[in-house]
Amino acid sequence: MYITGRLPLLVGLGVVPVVLLSIGGVDAWLTMLGWLVLCALLAGADAAAAPDPRRVRIDRRLPRRALLGERADATLVLHNMGSRRVRGLLRDAWQPTAGAPSRRIAYGVDPGASQELSVPLLPRRRGELASAFVVLRSAGPIGLAGRQTRIASRGAIRVLPPFTARRHLPSRLARLKELDGNTSVQVRGQGTEFDSLRIYVRGDDVRSIDWRATARAGTTMLRTWRPERDRHVVILIDTGRTSAARVGDGARLDAEMEAALLLSALATRAGDHVHLVMFDRVVRARVSRVDGAALLPALVDAMAPVEPQLIDTDWDAASAHIRALGVRPALVVLLTAQDEPEAARGFLGALTGLAHRAHVLVGTATDTGLDILARERASAEDVYRAAAAERALQDAARIAGLVARAGGEAIADTPEALPPRIADRYLDLKATGRL
Repeated sequence: MYITGRLPLLVGLGVVPVVLLSIGGVDAWLTMLGWLVLCALLAGADAAAAPDPRRVRIDRRLPRRALLGERADATLVLHNMGSRRVRGLLRDAWQPTAGAPSRRIAYGVDPGASQELSVPLLPRRRGELASAFVVLRSAGPIGLAGRQTRIASRGAIRVLPPFTARRHLPSRLARLKELDGNTSVQVRGQGTEFDSLRIYVRGDDVRSIDWRATARAGTTMLRTWRPERDRHVVILIDTGRTSAARVGDGARLDAEMEAALLLSALATRAGDHVHLVMFDRVVRARVSRVDGAALLPALVDAMAPVEPQLIDTDWDAASAHIRALGVRPALVVLLTAQDEPEAARGFLGALTGLAHRAHVLVGTATDTGLDILARERASAEDVYRAAAAERALQDAARIAGLVARAGGEAIADTPEALPPRIADRYLDLKATGRL
């Protein structure tokens, strides 16, 4: 049972006669008590006369997936299995991060009929969002009270990473098209594949002249090259404690996902094979042996439920898991953050082993404005803040040097700039024939 706002209003109206009767000498408290009993009886009778909301069956229609921050509509279908019209309010029990409206939704269903209601969702968190039940209120005839029940009806939706770095993809694909020989620009370098022959023009590299073809054609012929295909790119995202740090407007893990998605979209268009591992001490997600148009959906689906773990990453186990993929990677991208040189020994040891087998990039999403904070000296608080920023910058520079000594290549930038920088470095390696 529940009561509406009309019941307190009705009780309040009884104040006027109580005051008038008390002036005439009648006991005011006895009159008020009688009035309260009458209001309670009216509310109870109204609730008893309300249709039974348990006779309503609820079905759901939900999209299986939605992007973080984008609207998704959940549909509730109410079927009235009783013999009376049911009207009232309902609330769908989504958790707050699903972004469901806080107000109750009005409904009214005739006997034997159905009604569809739309519940707009605006998810604010990745992962699995669910509603286990719907709270249904059935109003009484005079609107003082009604019946309330909870109807079990589970619905779930998986919220995927938004892939905002997608806006950088067209410009990188245009450059990839140039490297791939679809325009007049051709590349030459160790490790590239032979593409075709064309007539030599002044300014071309004479080392690319094909003398046998020249002898057959009677004019100077030049070999053109394109970047190699079918290379294996392994992306490892660190889901340990450093991935939980806030950088920019979100967690570092979200920025690492954006970088992985942009690189994967570019690499699969280049004809390479992408393998993803999300790891701390156990595998949190893995995508392998998926190519073409199916790759990005598989990646975002695997990434969606993964959350940072407040534990240190086991880098020896991570390196062993990369080797267990059964491929010989040409490029290994480690998306992580090493905040202290002393704590990075295990990471650097594993990096040395990986660098012997492949080209290794270490990508890190950093805080924005550290260099600006390091120059502030206006107050004592600014001085302490500047000292902390300066220490963070020095540690980052030292770790970058240690990564280079171990055979890797460090790339650190803001969450917005890191994905395109890693994609550009991938294209540079393609252009120079190192990948």
